[in-house]
This record gives sequence, structure tokens and C-alpha cells, in this order.
Amino acid sequence: MEIKSLGKTDLETIAKAFIQAFADYDIRLDAEELRTMWKRRGFNSDLSFAAFEGENIVAFTLNGIGNFNGTKMAYDTGTGTLKEHRGQGLATKIFEYSIPYLKAENIHHYLLEVLQHNTKAVSVYRNIGFEVTREFNYFVWKNEDINNDIKNIEMPLSIEKIKLSNHHSISDFWDFYPSWQNSFESIERASEDFISLGAFADKTLVGYCVFEPNSGDITQIAVDKSFRRKGIASLLFHEISKLNKISKTKLINTDVSCNSIVEFLKAKNIAISGKQFEMIKKI
Repeated sequence: MEIKSLGKTDLETIAKAFIQAFADYDIRLDAEELRTMWKRRGFNSDLSFAAFEGENIVAFTLNGIGNFNGTKMAYDTGTGTLKEHRGQGLATKIFEYSIPYLKAENIHHYLLEVLQHNTKAVSVYRNIGFEVTREFNYFVWKNEDINNDIKNIEMPLSIEKIKLSNHHSISDFWDFYPSWQNSFESIERASEDFISLGAFADKTLVGYCVFEPNSGDITQIAVDKSFRRKGIASLLFHEISKLNKISKTKLINTDVSCNSIVEFLKAKNIAISGKQFEMIKKI
């Protein structure tokens, strides 16, 4: 068994290992979908590592590298072990092996997200020094299940495609800072995959959303606090439904403290699907 960088390993081999490692999980992504996800999350093969048995990957950690909240960090964009090699502590060994290489690139923080019901993984991360920084809700729903009614809107509104970089004040709409995979930096890495829509009252932007039609992922959605409860988010949802190319929609990593999203989605017949921890370790 040898642990080494994935810098010289082709993406097809990495994708094959990923698909094998998650074959018994509720994750169904093909190689092309994985490439899209990795690009968005900042995947860096040189600073990603795997345990090899001969030429075969048996466990891996795929690291994204980027800036988050103004700090250069590594981000776990996928850790997996093939079923027959589990229980050997390979994920921990790979993580420990990676630390000197990350430090050499002036990376001193490692960020990850983990499903709260995956108690075994949560325990492993706590034991190696990760601390919970935030808790997230996530929502996944079938498109036909949503209540997509739009109430009467008492102001003239228009929905237009926008370029995020032209609207620097939209962060003022936020109730929480987006997670790594939903950040501006992640969107910019794969900008061609996203559609950004703005809701305008007269010529003033009062709400917006960022959507990935090929995955059904609502990456960001927010409304100016002065214009909430006026049907703006519902109108954005309605426009998203026209663009979605798959049968489901998801909204991942909304801060549990953000009750406005929970109540809005509840009114849309959408319940919380699960929860995640965001965890960080100084390295």
C-alpha cells in the first residue's frame, strides 16, 4: 500500500475510484458530472492524495484549494474508501500524509462538510482535531412536489439575467455567508455552468438567484430585506423551474439560523432533507 499525490493520475482513473467508493451510497454521479463538480470546488490533483494498491486507488481525499472568507484553505471535495478496504483508517492516514504538502503551499486551514447522520465520519473528524463552525440544512425535492403558486405582486417586477460582478451590493441581501461550494469563487470557477437571475423593481435590483440547470442546484438566492414577503423569491423560483434540466431541485448548505429560508420553503411544500456540519481544522 502506497500513499501518493494524484498529480500524475488521469481524471478517468480518479472518477472510476470515486464511483466505486460511493457505489453503496445514495450518490449517483457519472464521470462528466464529477468533473463539473470538481471544477466548481477547486479540485487540485497535485494536492490531492490517495492510497494505491499496485495501480489501483483504494482510498482517496480530493482537495480543493482556494480562498474562503479571505483565508487560503484546502477543502475536502471528496473522501472515499472502496468497501473492501474500509476499517483500516486509510482516510486518516491520507489526511495526515497530506499535511506537510498543504503547509508547503502556505495552507494552514482545512475545511470540510459532513452529513450529521454520518456519525462515524463526524467522530473521525473530531478525533483528528476538526471543530464545528456552522450547521447547515439542505433541501432536495422533486420538481412536481413544489407549490409553485405566485401570489399577486403589488409592484412592477422584471426578471433578467445578470452578471454578478456588476452588482457588488448583493451580499447585503444575505442572512449568512455562503458555504465553499456556493461561494462567489466557486461560481466563478465554473461560470459557464450557471445562470444568474436578478429581480428588478423599476431599475433597482431587489433579489437574485444563481442556478446550475444541469444539476438542479440553487447555489445562491436572496432578497433585499426591505422587499421580502412580496413574492420576489417565488417569482425567482418560478423562473428557475423553467430552466431546470433534471427532475429534482436542491438547495444545499443553508445556515440553520436562517429561519426565513426554512419558512419560505415550508410554504412551498418543501421540508428539510437533512443537516450537515461545516468543520475546520488548523494545520
